[in-house]
Amino acid sequence: MPYSNVEILFVEDSTDDAMLTIRALKKSGFANNLHHVSDGAEALDFIYCRGVYALRNINENPRLILLDLKMPKISGMEVLEKIKSDPATSSIPVVILTSSKEDPDIQRCYALGANSYIAKPVESDNFFNTIKEIGLYWMILSQLPN
Repeated sequence: MPYSNVEILFVEDSTDDAMLTIRALKKSGFANNLHHVSDGAEALDFIYCRGVYALRNINENPRLILLDLKMPKISGMEVLEKIKSDPATSSIPVVILTSSKEDPDIQRCYALGANSYIAKPVESDNFFNTIKEIGLYWMILSQLPN
């Protein structure tokens, strides 16, 4: 079945940020079952098995969603709100990985149910370490519901 066993859904519109994050996840051993989409509309299509993802098994939710906030079509905030308000997807951990350090964004994301909010570090060593720690915590250490 197409797109089966996706463990990480990575939602990022910046090509440069996406390449850096994917490279960091690969280097840390967490990119084997990663699927990258570039906007909020495609993220929702993936999660709800619509459009090009219509053949994906809707019962196979990703173990983790890494979500940028500022994206075209549908914002990360709207994606977060939809995922966390739906009982079928609300237990999927969502880590906001964004460049915004604005307090209203942070407050709103947590109010909507974000599991973590991480501002992207600009310096590359810090960025790689941050991504490695995200992968280690959410994919190895954290116990998630079945």
